[in-house]
Amino acid sequence: QVQLVESGGGLVQAGGSLRLSCVASGRTLSTYVMAWFRQTPGKEREFVTTINESGDSTYYSASVKGRFTISRDNAKNTVYLQMNSLKPDDTAVYYCAAARRSYLTTARGDFGSWGQGTQVTVSS
Repeated sequence: QVQLVESGGGLVQAGGSLRLSCVASGRTLSTYVMAWFRQTPGKEREFVTTINESGDSTYYSASVKGRFTISRDNAKNTVYLQMNSLKPDDTAVYYCAAARRSYLTTARGDFGSWGQGTQVTVSS
């Protein structure tokens, strides 16, 4: 399995931006569909966005579409999440995930590898 480590979280004011990174090791990232999920206390982990192996196809949840951008650099084994126009409702622990699939997927169960998460806090 691939090992994933997220970074880039922190505290930001509403309207601000953050860029999360997810670095993979153990396997080459280019064979995985990648995604970002997020979770707040007492709630289920929810899908945020996903990107295919080559990076030319993406899908976003309605709550972040137009504000967040997922991208990947397979040469660096890294996936990014650029988050703009942040809102207090975006406050959560953000997780990077990898799936051995040949299609985009939003189902948590399809992702076999997860990072430890990085906290994003948006103040009002």
